[in-house]
Amino acid sequence: QVQLVESGGGLVQAGGSLRLSCAASGRTFSRYIMGWFRQAPGKEREFVARISWSGGSTYYAASVKGRFTISKDNAKNTVFLQMDSLKPEDTARYYCAGDPDGSSWNQWGQGTQVTVSS
Repeated sequence: QVQLVESGGGLVQAGGSLRLSCAASGRTFSRYIMGWFRQAPGKEREFVARISWSGGSTYYAASVKGRFTISKDNAKNTVFLQMDSLKPEDTARYYCAGDPDGSSWNQWGQGTQVTVSS
């Protein structure tokens, strides 16, 4: 198992950028599929992006494709989410998640708040 701690959230104006980080502990981090999810008030948690254990494959939700970039540094046990051209509708709590074997997201961080003002 890994423990996940997110950071980098904050308040930004529409059109701005933020970079979220997710620091992981645990020796098996490099073998995990990693992802980002978000949850806005009153809404269900939704998928944002994922990256393969090697970092060679990524996938994005349609709502963020072309604006967000997920990356992974296995040497530093960290996964990142670069968010550009932010919109007010991106406001949510963002969660880092890990999937050890491709079957389920069973490791979660506590989340970091992102607020985009118009």
